[in-house]
Amino acid sequence: MTPEALSAHLFAIVSERLSAVDGVSITESDAALERPRNRDHGDWASNIAMKLAKRLGTNPREFALELVPAIQAIDGVAAVDVAGPGFINITLDTAAAGEIARTVLEAGESYGHNAVLAGHTINMEFVSANPTGPLHIGHTRWAALGDSIARVLKASGAEVSTEYYINDAGSQMDMFGLSVLAAAKGEPTPEKGYPGPYIGELAKQVLAAVPDLLDKPHDEAVAIARDTAYELQMAEIKHSLETFHVHFDVFFSERTLHAPDAVTGKTAIDDAEERLRAQGHVFEADDAVWVRTTDFGDDKDRVLTRGNGIVTYFAADAAYYLSKKDRGFPEKIYLLGADHHGYVGRLKALAAAAGDDPDTGLSVLIGQLVNLNGAKLSKRAGNIIELDDLLSWIGADALRFWLARYPADSPLALDGEKLRSRTNDNPVFYVQYAHARTRSVARNAAAAGVTRDDFEPSLLVHPTETALLGALQEFPRIVAHSAELREPHRVARYLEELAGYYHRWYDACRVLPLGEEPITPVHGTRLWLNDATGQVIRNGLDLIGVSAPDRM
Repeated sequence: MTPEALSAHLFAIVSERLSAVDGVSITESDAALERPRNRDHGDWASNIAMKLAKRLGTNPREFALELVPAIQAIDGVAAVDVAGPGFINITLDTAAAGEIARTVLEAGESYGHNAVLAGHTINMEFVSANPTGPLHIGHTRWAALGDSIARVLKASGAEVSTEYYINDAGSQMDMFGLSVLAAAKGEPTPEKGYPGPYIGELAKQVLAAVPDLLDKPHDEAVAIARDTAYELQMAEIKHSLETFHVHFDVFFSERTLHAPDAVTGKTAIDDAEERLRAQGHVFEADDAVWVRTTDFGDDKDRVLTRGNGIVTYFAADAAYYLSKKDRGFPEKIYLLGADHHGYVGRLKALAAAAGDDPDTGLSVLIGQLVNLNGAKLSKRAGNIIELDDLLSWIGADALRFWLARYPADSPLALDGEKLRSRTNDNPVFYVQYAHARTRSVARNAAAAGVTRDDFEPSLLVHPTETALLGALQEFPRIVAHSAELREPHRVARYLEELAGYYHRWYDACRVLPLGEEPITPVHGTRLWLNDATGQVIRNGLDLIGVSAPDRM
């Protein structure tokens, strides 16, 4: 008996009870079940009687008591009690509770997937680091969180396109080219240029690719150095992300927004201005072109084009937003760094000016800073901690798990040595070891002749089995809530709890017969529970981009 099935039964029972009452109805979410904090109160609890009593003009406890006989009659329900002002506590019989092991293994990799966001089409942009240097520790959190959020959104039925916005236009790219060319010539870094030995490394690679670079006219040499180094740096960024188990469906170049159309000669930024003007939100003042974003709650109006004809970053933001809209994404998620709070108001104002509802079509998540004790500054970049160095020191799994287990809006200080430790104090080791233990049990069971031919869930009566089964039932709800709230740390924390339940069960209940003890159905049934737990741990780790090793 899954919680979804039990909730569906409860929904049908209450709906039938309300069929004779005019003007009162419920939704499936009203019948959603919760875990009682005290498991002595049952397996599942509902407050539906308390939700409906006022509308029905009745006492919630009395209404709950009316529902008890019908709930008690559900196949697999062992007991129903009404507590306090009208909480309905439901206890499943042992066989019904144990069936979750079969449910998990039959669903396999899809267990935990749900449909709460079915019909949602989402563009999700994150990281979007400038292509003028390597990824560093400041990008790791956004990469880990963004990728994990995308995974739980997809697991909950949403269509998601992950996107990296490449800031490859503007003065910072020209300065990047000047810096690389200066290094190639053996000259000092230009004022406001990019320092660091990595620039020298790029310069060597550019010279290897373009041996006659220094023979070319200055402006041409700067452009070649800029574009060649840009391609090399982006290749490094993509490799770092792949090593970190972070996937992007689209790498969107800002340059494309500035490029004239082959037919019309207009850029995407020109088009954005025309569309916003048609909406009535563009005006001219002080020799510039503006968008009246204050009409939509922004703290000031925003300039699109300055008097000298140079377009602003906001103009590119507007064109980029409209590009997402034109590509068929009614919902857009931006994951921005801690220094981007000011962008929230302007992005929401931009969405409203474009004719969208910013409350439903736009979500801006602000992440907080992270620091890692013991991490060393990059020898290549000088003043940053590079992602590649972190991966070499700690590994992708430990970084991904630790970064996923905290809400994005909480400042984060991590202990590098703890992340590297192989003890139960390290959550990623604790969870991965639980998975490796399930695989070890399965291998030993096969060697001992224990199979899953027998499955008698009524035999799973030990308290640690009851607790473990209850935790397995929770997984789909955890995934759904993580997706709805954009909080993948709920999955990580759940896995830590599940690992604890499993380790306690492992210590208390044997899957393998002891000594000359014959193999019985309880051994085979426990193997089902063992394997189901391993499946859920694998599924959960995959949602946060962490591997599930078979051996440790």
